Amino acid sequence: MTGPLIMLLGMLMFALNDAMGKWLVANYGLGQVILVRSLAALVILAPFLWKAGLRSVLSVEKPWMQFTRVVLSTLEVFCFYYAVMYLPLADVMTYWLAAPIYVAAASPLLLGENVGWRRWCAIAAGFIGVIITLEPSSAMFTLPALISIVGSGAFAFMLLSGRSLRNTPDKSLVFFQVAGAGLAGLAFAPFDWAPISSGVDLTLLGLLGIVAMAAHMLVNRALKISDAATVAPLQYTLLLWAVVFGWMFFGDVPRLGMLVGAGLIVASGLFIFFRERQLKARNAVSPVVAE
Repeated sequence: MTGPLIMLLGMLMFALNDAMGKWLVANYGLGQVILVRSLAALVILAPFLWKAGLRSVLSVEKPWMQFTRVVLSTLEVFCFYYAVMYLPLADVMTYWLAAPIYVAAASPLLLGENVGWRRWCAIAAGFIGVIITLEPSSAMFTLPALISIVGSGAFAFMLLSGRSLRNTPDKSLVFFQVAGAGLAGLAFAPFDWAPISSGVDLTLLGLLGIVAMAAHMLVNRALKISDAATVAPLQYTLLLWAVVFGWMFFGDVPRLGMLVGAGLIVASGLFIFFRERQLKARNAVSPVVAE
C-alpha cells in the first residue's frame, strides 16, 4: 500500500500547486509567477545536482531533442497558467489528462509504434471526450480553450520526446525543464511584474516551485517501489482534486459537459494504458500483431 499512498499524495501536491498557480496568476504577471516558481524549484534541485556533478548533468544525449523537449515543456507551462486564469481548474485539468491519448495517436507516425483497432477506438472516444468538454459552439473557439488544447498537445509531445531520451538521467531532464521555464519567465517578467501585496502571496509564490518539485519526487518514488499498473491510474485523482479545489477556492461548479467529457477521457486513457501493458507482456513471450 505504500506506493499507492505516495502516488495519491503526489497527485494531491500537484493539485495544490495548480490551485496556488491559479490564485497567483489572477494577481501577478504570468512571467513573474513562472520565474519565481522556477527559482524555488532550482533551490530544491541544487543539492541533488551538486551531488550528481555538474558535468554529468550537462552532458546529455541528443542535444537537439533535449532542446525540443525544453521548448515544449516551457510552452506547456505557460499555456497551463494562462488557461487557468480564465477557465475553471477542472476544465483545464481535463484537457491535460487527454495528453496520453494524443501520445497514443501520434506514436505510430513519430515513433513507428503499432496501434491496433482497439486502441484506435479508445483514442477516438478520448477525442470525442475532448470535444464534449469544449461544448461545440462558438465558445469552443475562445482563446483560453484553444490555448488549453495547444498546451495539452505540447505536454503530449513532451512525453513523446521523453521516450527517445530514456538514457538521460531524471535530474538532467528536470533541470533543463525548470531552467528553460525560468529563462522564459525572466524574459517576460519585466513586462508584467506586479508588486507582491501580502505575506500570504509571498508565501504562495515561494511554495509554488517547492510543492511542484515535491510532487515530482513523490510520483517518481511511487513508480520505483510499486508496479506502474498499480499507481499510474491514480493520476486521474487529479481531476477529483481539481473539482474540489475549484469549488472550495474559486466557486467553480463543474459543468455536465465537462464531467461527461472527462469520463470519456479517463476511460479512454485507462484502456490505452492497460492495453499497452497487456501487449508488452504478451510480446515479451512471443511476437504478436498489435491490437
